[in-house]
Amino acid sequence: MKIGAPKEIFEGENRVAMTPESAVQLIKLGHACVIETGAGAKAGFTDAAYEAAGVAVVPTAAALYEAADIVVKVRGPEAEEAKLLRAGQTLISFFWPAQNADLLAQVAAQGATVVAMDMVPRISRAQKMDALSSMANIAGYRAVIEAGNNFGRFFTGQVTAAGKVPPAKVLVVGAGVAGLAAIGTATSLGAIVNAFDVRPEVAEQIESMGANFVFLEFDASELPDGAATGGYAAPSSPAFAAKQLAKFRELAPEMDIVITTALIPGRPAPKLWTTDMVAMMKPGSVIVDLAAERGGNCDLTVPDQKIVTENGVTIVGYTDFPSRMAAQASTLYSNNIRHMLADLTPKKDGVVAHNMEDDVIRGATVAHAGAVTYPPPPPKVAAIAAAKPKEKVKELTPEERRAQETAAFKAQTKQQVTLLAVGGALILAAGLVAPPSFMQHFIVFVLSVFIGFQVIWNVSHSLHTPLMAVTNAISSIVILGALIQIGSSSFLITLLAALGVLMCAVNIFGGFLVTRRMLAMFQKS
Repeated sequence: MKIGAPKEIFEGENRVAMTPESAVQLIKLGHACVIETGAGAKAGFTDAAYEAAGVAVVPTAAALYEAADIVVKVRGPEAEEAKLLRAGQTLISFFWPAQNADLLAQVAAQGATVVAMDMVPRISRAQKMDALSSMANIAGYRAVIEAGNNFGRFFTGQVTAAGKVPPAKVLVVGAGVAGLAAIGTATSLGAIVNAFDVRPEVAEQIESMGANFVFLEFDASELPDGAATGGYAAPSSPAFAAKQLAKFRELAPEMDIVITTALIPGRPAPKLWTTDMVAMMKPGSVIVDLAAERGGNCDLTVPDQKIVTENGVTIVGYTDFPSRMAAQASTLYSNNIRHMLADLTPKKDGVVAHNMEDDVIRGATVAHAGAVTYPPPPPKVAAIAAAKPKEKVKELTPEERRAQETAAFKAQTKQQVTLLAVGGALILAAGLVAPPSFMQHFIVFVLSVFIGFQVIWNVSHSLHTPLMAVTNAISSIVILGALIQIGSSSFLITLLAALGVLMCAVNIFGGFLVTRRMLAMFQKS
């Protein structure tokens, strides 16, 4: 099938849904690729680069929609764009079906299939297609860069001949994908980072990245209502929200930079940074509101604008952070699209099989076969049989325990006696036909194997690797016997001795190498 990427017409959108690199991978799936001229220019991808990758370049969007069986975009289509879709054609893009019900109904009535990248289920198997996470990662990183650009001071502390510069204090509200990316970036730049999230379980993630988790004291009844879904935090209860705001008021005068990322699916962004908190902040401080597109977490945020308050606080309300890093964002997003198309093309023969029984494909499909298929059913989670509670082990009396141990000892002794009897009979049978010199060596060999087996059998499994590393090195003393025999006049003995030297040498060096690597694991770097 032909996969086409038109030029994005949304003002300020610099990303493109297909890169030359992703086109090469799509061609390997058996598809043909087509792109509108200039579609990748704002992201740094020229038409010549696409042509070199085997992509056909067409002059207009109308020509592309006419030629393509599958249209891939970043932003959802405008009303005029949607009219270009035809029956049987597939659109893959961000769509936000809950906010665009009329557009969804229009596209479904035209008979087109819509795969919304914002609806990809957040399950392990779908991580490679999770465009929301890949774009949020870029947004979190870019938020710190924008904050630094407007802050006017160093992030890291410095002591110079001209004076001492304290490190910047950063507060990140929300530790989702964007929040964690912001934490990592600010920490690597040397700032003192504090982070808050309504989910206490993310405290370890925050602290592992070098930030301080802002704790709240609350009762269990004040926890957020309901469970978190889809990787987002659930709405907070009024009591919890009040304590949360009180904590932010306490932190506001100390913070130089505040980055807010809190979003709740299907709802306006919660107001977490109020006007009085902004008034408490120092002149020159910066607020970057990543929730500006949904109304903002800050009371004073103006979407798509940067403002400066009367007390000198800069509030950045841009809604196009990923688009400001168009090359990187296009690369990651086109990879998400490519993985989605790989699932839609299971046989890699260029034929799309839209399997509505697949959790990921069904979850992302919001219109199909002339019908609106949003909202999707919950993903089918493999049922895990509830483990039966273990029966309580009856405590044994000392007499019962001794009787049990005696029975086990007798059974083990009987087994060992049987093995020894069988082994003795076999050795006796061999002694009837073998020369005495052979029998002397053979008996020593059998006894050493038996002793070695008994020693290793009683060692804990967790110690097998270090034990074998040492014993391999020590037991390779047998190389001396091989060296003595290597000068024999018999070719066969010489050959066996040479093989013995080789294998023992591997044992010696391998044993010490493994031991060294194990010891290095416990050494501080």
